[in-house]
Amino acid sequence: MQNKNNKQTGYTIIETMISVSLFLIIIMVGMGALLNANLLHQKSRDMRSIMDNLSFIMEDISRNLRTGKDYQCILNVRQIPVSDPVPTSCADGEGIYFQATLSRWAYYIDTNPGNEKLSIFKSVEEGGKIAKYPLTPEEIDIDPVSGFSVLGAEPPNGDEQQPLVIIRLVGKITLKDVVTPFSLQTSVSQRLIDI
Repeated sequence: MQNKNNKQTGYTIIETMISVSLFLIIIMVGMGALLNANLLHQKSRDMRSIMDNLSFIMEDISRNLRTGKDYQCILNVRQIPVSDPVPTSCADGEGIYFQATLSRWAYYIDTNPGNEKLSIFKSVEEGGKIAKYPLTPEEIDIDPVSGFSVLGAEPPNGDEQQPLVIIRLVGKITLKDVVTPFSLQTSVSQRLIDI
């Protein structure tokens, strides 16, 4: 009797199905991770864009205040002074009105008529007309605790402090149903000597 050694070579169909299934599972997990990483990158890019916008607004306000003069605190944005500005200080104002290089400017926090959120606005007075520009994007909602503190703005005869403005911005960014709080503060001193 002959003993034949029947050794079959190659993969069986079950081994092939298992290896293909494992390969598909690994590919699906990898694709899920890749898509999730892409989604997180897009969200962080959008959030970074809004934060950059907010930082630019703070830098713009700081730069213009630094080179301005005759700071006047705005206690009520409905009563922004237009004529005969007298420099005034306050601990917690809604805005600031000042003399820029060629005209009078105001930065203030007010309700945006488009979405009823608090936003930062810039007003420029030129030739008797006032132009109002919103500075913050729709995704930003400024909290009412935000404001401007103006110190030492009075004329130098009774004031021995260089004019100083403290800007506090507190609020939240709502981006695709994700709410992110923020809090920024900076202080700006007038460049012109006023002591």
